[in-house]
Amino acid sequence: MSNEILWILFAIINFGLLLGVYRMFGKPGLFVWIGMSTVIANIQVVKTIEMFGLNATLGNIVYGTAFLATDILNEKYGTKEARKAVWMGFSTLVILTIIMQSALLFNPGENDIAQPALETLFGLVPRIAIGSMVAYIVSQYFDVWLYAKLKHLFSSDRSLWIRNNGSTMVSQLLDTSIFCFIAFIGVYPFEVWLEIFITTYVIKFIVAAMDTPFFYIAKKMPHSN
Repeated sequence: MSNEILWILFAIINFGLLLGVYRMFGKPGLFVWIGMSTVIANIQVVKTIEMFGLNATLGNIVYGTAFLATDILNEKYGTKEARKAVWMGFSTLVILTIIMQSALLFNPGENDIAQPALETLFGLVPRIAIGSMVAYIVSQYFDVWLYAKLKHLFSSDRSLWIRNNGSTMVSQLLDTSIFCFIAFIGVYPFEVWLEIFITTYVIKFIVAAMDTPFFYIAKKMPHSN
């Protein structure tokens, strides 16, 4: 099976699992999902794949589900709850970094087989780590703010797609800009940097568009705590 087909199926599975968690656990499930998705995204981002002739990282789909989760919270429970979820996700990311960096400091045992793999997954590259954290908190907070503004301007249920796509696509552009600037500017020639920026955002744009039907499904689910 090609990477392209796998990627589409993978996106459907990710968004479907998010809806399943929301259906079973309500609002607390969304909070848990946001924390979990930030951790998974930072693990998956280590893996690169070739898709549609472009090199891409694998974490963009699950990272995109965090934006869908905050939009659901914003839509059904209000801005305050969405902001709380953003800070929970950011705290999870910071805690993961601190704990795993501490774990890597331990000298592995003679028969240990995990240290090289853990270093690959969690080895800290300062610029990338800082870029990831700054991009997350700024773009997610902006997403919550923009969604609330769009909800005020386009308040009908027929305009759900405007609120969802508008806030997520713009926020993902902000996220990509901040991360690529902090992590990669000056590391690569500008032409290469621009290619990384464009391909990263195109993938995030597609993910944002794909989450729309799942957002409509979530909107119709019972309003539960």
